[in-house]
Amino acid sequence: MIKALLPGVMLLLSLTPGAVHAEPVLMISVDGLRPGDVIDAERRGLKIPNLRRFLAEGSYASGVVGVLPTVTYPSHTTLITGVSPDQHGVVNNTTFDPKGINQTGWYWYARDIRVPTLWDAAAKAGLSVANVFWPVSVGASSIRWNLPQYWRTGHPDDLNLMKALATPGLVDRLETDVGKPYVQGIDETVEADENRGAFAVQLIKDQKPDFATVYLTGLDHQQHESGPDTPEAHAVLERIDAIIGTLIATERAMHPDAVIALVSDHGFAPTTVEVDFFRAFIDEKLITLDENGKVADWLAMPWPSGGSVAIALAKPDDSAVLARVSALLDRLKADPDMHIASVLRKSEIAAVHGNPQASFYVEMAPGAMSGGFKGPTADMVRPSRSKGMHGYFPASAVMRSTFMIMGPRIPKGHDFGEIDMRAIAPTLARIMNVPFPSAAVPALE
Repeated sequence: MIKALLPGVMLLLSLTPGAVHAEPVLMISVDGLRPGDVIDAERRGLKIPNLRRFLAEGSYASGVVGVLPTVTYPSHTTLITGVSPDQHGVVNNTTFDPKGINQTGWYWYARDIRVPTLWDAAAKAGLSVANVFWPVSVGASSIRWNLPQYWRTGHPDDLNLMKALATPGLVDRLETDVGKPYVQGIDETVEADENRGAFAVQLIKDQKPDFATVYLTGLDHQQHESGPDTPEAHAVLERIDAIIGTLIATERAMHPDAVIALVSDHGFAPTTVEVDFFRAFIDEKLITLDENGKVADWLAMPWPSGGSVAIALAKPDDSAVLARVSALLDRLKADPDMHIASVLRKSEIAAVHGNPQASFYVEMAPGAMSGGFKGPTADMVRPSRSKGMHGYFPASAVMRSTFMIMGPRIPKGHDFGEIDMRAIAPTLARIMNVPFPSAAVPALE
């Protein structure tokens, strides 16, 4: 995989000979954007002129091979660090919470990232850094102007908390300049993207950051609701394309030499079936419930990630429990109604740089997803709550994500082919002329 990547990256990096020239960078993420939605836009009936500009005016990958699991937070942390989840520490969207005391808390906090980020590298080199809604950005001290992603309940107090977590005074100033309130973090609709896009435009105008990250989530939200490649998803992407056009125009007005990088975190697959692994572990007495149906004790616990599910052991070295779980998963996999495609053991998880807390990792078959706990009497297999899902193992072709880049010194119309997601961060670091030695796929000299 890396060998296939190197020629394309060499071409891009050769545009900065001797590392003497540095361009400002705007990095935009469109959650769930599949490369084919842009490359094959005309055939799919999509009107996305701003995204299509990257194909003619810049360079692009035919596909980006992601990380395990192919969900938003681990992937976005790889995009900003250049390493896999086993190194950066953000191994799922939600934190491991076997007794359900964290109220479905996510990996919101930048202190959970164990390695340097592009934000850190840019700030250390003296560049100014801004962010709008990028995952795992709460408390990122290297971001000078930070509107981090965070939510709790959807209550109006969420916005008060957001203002406390953002750069002091920033939300209030931007609300005055934009002329409307900043949207709550729990809102992931395209309307929320349009709100955050307006705030990002204003932030770029006001502060002219050298490096800015902007995250748009409406396409992912819609594809969960209606499925990928549906009229509803296409309509949302066309609205997001308009947001991207305004962001590009604003960035170029502030920095005519700016490089615009467009990324996504994963692909998408249609789903019809949801499997509740908790039921199987309760029946096997690997999870014990109290009289209220809450987890009282556990020996092994599923940790769902959409199209896959990690299995963590309370005592990973307990050979007896390990054998029980292994036998249970073998039985479940043999049952076609459980829709299990494959099961990875500890050494296999390590080989693909997945969650080191997982003793097993289960991939669902196409059309199926892992579900949350619905109670001790709920059906183990039921219609899925989402019509589209990701989280499947990164080898799956439908999980390929997007990378496109354009700027005055970027080759026009160049196809990198299929690349490794870990190569994106060091590539952007090289363009900004900032050292980034911690990346797993280093920038080429």
